[in-house]
Amino acid sequence: MTGTPEPDAGEVRLNAWVRGRVQGVGFRWWTRCRALELGLVGSASNLADGRVEVVAEGPRPACERLLALLRGGATPGRVDTVVERWSAVRGGFVGFVER
Repeated sequence: MTGTPEPDAGEVRLNAWVRGRVQGVGFRWWTRCRALELGLVGSASNLADGRVEVVAEGPRPACERLLALLRGGATPGRVDTVVERWSAVRGGFVGFVER
């Protein structure tokens, strides 16, 4: 990965698909703020089926904290379910963006 520091063994990628009333309520903005506070990079994107996909990369404890916040009941709107997938860091993100 050119221009990107080598991730250490504790870095992971979290994909989380969030279902509920999560579009048009400030959910992506809220997620971006929490992710930046945790030092994560990635994105929060609206999907055509009404879900939001959150992709976050960084230290596993920070990603686990973000996942807990997504499930914690204090988000804008209403989260019904969160499905998660963990994988190796892929890189390519600068900051955390809303899409």
